[in-house]
Amino acid sequence: MREDVAVETQVTELLRTLIRNACVNTGEATSGHEARSVDALEEFFAGSGLSCERYTSEPGRTSLITRIEGRDPAAPTLLLMGHTDVVPVNPSGWRRDPFAAELVDGIVWGRGAIDMLNLTATMAVATRRLAAGGFAPRGTLVYLAVADEEAGGVYGAGHLVEREPEAVRCDYVITESGGVPIPTRSGPRLRVAVGEKGGNWRKLIVHGTPGHGSRPFRTDNALVTAARVVQRLAEYRPRARILDAWRQYVQALELEPALAAALTDPERVWETAAGLENLALAREAHACTHTTFSPNVAHGGTKVNVIPDRVEIDVDIRSLPGIEATEVDAMLADALGDLAARVTVESPPNRRRGGTMSPFDTPLVHVLAKVATALVPGSQVVPGITTGGTDAKFFRWKGIPAYGFGLHSTRIPYTEYPLMFHGHDERVDTESLRLSALMWETVCREFLA
Repeated sequence: MREDVAVETQVTELLRTLIRNACVNTGEATSGHEARSVDALEEFFAGSGLSCERYTSEPGRTSLITRIEGRDPAAPTLLLMGHTDVVPVNPSGWRRDPFAAELVDGIVWGRGAIDMLNLTATMAVATRRLAAGGFAPRGTLVYLAVADEEAGGVYGAGHLVEREPEAVRCDYVITESGGVPIPTRSGPRLRVAVGEKGGNWRKLIVHGTPGHGSRPFRTDNALVTAARVVQRLAEYRPRARILDAWRQYVQALELEPALAAALTDPERVWETAAGLENLALAREAHACTHTTFSPNVAHGGTKVNVIPDRVEIDVDIRSLPGIEATEVDAMLADALGDLAARVTVESPPNRRRGGTMSPFDTPLVHVLAKVATALVPGSQVVPGITTGGTDAKFFRWKGIPAYGFGLHSTRIPYTEYPLMFHGHDERVDTESLRLSALMWETVCREFLA
């Protein structure tokens, strides 16, 4: 028990340091400043016998790698990957300073507490403990603290996979998403993210004709047309697709049979989600069975008395695995209908990639399930789909199985986690930090030994 307390204390303090470093990624190449957390991690690993490698894609955009080499070149290499950047924050919506990393009653508050500095810290603690304890495995363990995940990974995992492939060569990857206990009648379910949707963002440029704002009658106002475009995208209903991972996940939740059947029926899932009182499940059901279109940013107009001739709309499109960019374009044209002729569609760089999937039945998942169920008695590991993006995609595109996992206590209800990702009052309990750190250490001992 004393050792468990030491682990919890160590990982809590490392997490607080990473939060305070405030590596905020706005999407600009000059943001992030992840080198601050790389410095902190190098200091953390000092004295453990581990050597650190630094990889910089742009000034300040630094990733860190350390490894425990295996004895057998034929044995698998496992890469534990956590990102060090976080998304911007609006402090006025928080109950506590988002970068003070306050520890209150066993809860650490701060931006990145669950996305994903908690796992970045717990993976680091597990790696250091293994090294300091003389761990000499057959397979190789690689720890990667990576930059730029929150803006697509171009300056982090994407840079490493394409420019430094030997540095991140591996057979399996574990990164963020999953492991929050979902209560069911026969025990908690722990989701392992086996796949994620593809990022197919589009910029829609709506065209009109300029004129004087004092004479708006029968004018070609691009903003008015843009409003109709946004409404059509919001109301668009593409066909549902039921993936095996979604079907298995729903079955594992032990819902009422009629509800489970409806949520896995492509003809009924939309209406069923629309009628659910459980908003978290409704949103998950919709996103995991449909390619989604979310118009989130609009720019247009030059002056209050000038009718605009151009409005830009940024649309976050997330495609299900198996749906390629050409199908996304077809759906977009279908959604716009007769307005398509008024719109020019542009694809931002690196935003025309499909979703990714990894098999659930692998030796690594078997070990994850064994260790997780031992730490959380009565639990069951189930496959799931991540609706957001992670750095796992870079490895799946290369044919390397990649998974999202962690391990959380029940201190914070599972329904609150979706609200905290990129939201207000992000926080994590120290028991969850302890569980994840112990899990990574045990998984490495069992899988790589």
